[in-house]
Amino acid sequence: MNPLEVLTLAELRGRTSMKWKTHPPDVLPLWVAELDVPLAPAVREALHRAIATGDTGYPCGRGYAEALARFAERRWGWDGLAAGRTALVPDVMLGVVEALRLVTDPGDAVVVCSPVYPPFYAFVTHAGRRVVEAPLGADGRLDLTTLETALRERPKALLLSSPHNPTGVVHTRDELSAVAVLARRHGVRVIADEIHAPLVLGGAEFTPYLRIPGAEDAFALFSASKGWNLAGLNAALLVAGPEAAADLARLPEEVSHGPSHLGVLAHTAAFAGGGEWLDELLRGLEQNRDLLTELVAEHLPGLSLVRPEATYLAWLDCRPLGIPVTGRPGVVSEVAGPARMFLEHARVAVTSGHVFGTGGAGFVRLNFGTSPVILSEALRRMGEAVSRFSRTT
Repeated sequence: MNPLEVLTLAELRGRTSMKWKTHPPDVLPLWVAELDVPLAPAVREALHRAIATGDTGYPCGRGYAEALARFAERRWGWDGLAAGRTALVPDVMLGVVEALRLVTDPGDAVVVCSPVYPPFYAFVTHAGRRVVEAPLGADGRLDLTTLETALRERPKALLLSSPHNPTGVVHTRDELSAVAVLARRHGVRVIADEIHAPLVLGGAEFTPYLRIPGAEDAFALFSASKGWNLAGLNAALLVAGPEAAADLARLPEEVSHGPSHLGVLAHTAAFAGGGEWLDELLRGLEQNRDLLTELVAEHLPGLSLVRPEATYLAWLDCRPLGIPVTGRPGVVSEVAGPARMFLEHARVAVTSGHVFGTGGAGFVRLNFGTSPVILSEALRRMGEAVSRFSRTT
């Protein structure tokens, strides 16, 4: 059964998480990265066992890393994820910060490929490092020319979103190989956020960055958070390439105290036994991707959709509306431009593109990880709002 069609709107409105409680009840929330699905059976059973036996102490062992390694071999044909070169971290972004502390110093520059996941800006800055942008190309893919220009500014690290959030692009093996060549040439350490790797849709193939020749000194971060909707059960893994093992050994022991034991159990169960459920979800997301394409053509014919190759997040170009946008990159709570218009006049919450940095103004990110009924109603509302807006401008 498609997990996206299990829960009703009334049941979803009973949730107390950020997606469903930030806005009033008349708003359809298609913004923050939460899926409208029940728990995968393997995850639910693991949590029920833990609660029933009072297994709520401190996390222990390498079960999580071993489950991820087996998943990576099954799904991506990658047998190079060594559990001994992993560290448990509270979540992906805190893992990113800890990796940056291992390979950079305060004040160092960190390159990001904008528009990109807003916390890249917030967490890098909060860690005392500087953000340098290497904007994506007009096609939404990595632009090796702008990347090399940014790398000439002598940054110490490149923070890579793979698959890319918000465009849903899956970087090809050739693209990643070119990144590795540039990083080596300029002495830059790559940290790849691969949290969306389980969510690659039909027509694309995920390549782990650490599998690329030349990436041996890099780090990658993984989590079941996005694939199985476990953001409220914190746990992630920082994985080091062979040449980064000595750096990983310097990670303070206390970092591994941050994840919850229930989070580790849930993520381990997801990677170990949640594959069948994930396959059902991916089929549902592919159907929703096709539906969204049709809905945009029907209700928003003047706007264009970047067809995602992965994730459940779609990048919608609303620049033809001509709505001015001002704001700060990285501040997820800011709602401006087209996103504000959709919130106020369609009662649909989407994420404002400007928070993703250079190249994001005039876009919105839309979460299609919901039921086809909700998705259809949201796009209908958005189309009516655009029609009214066009008549009054």
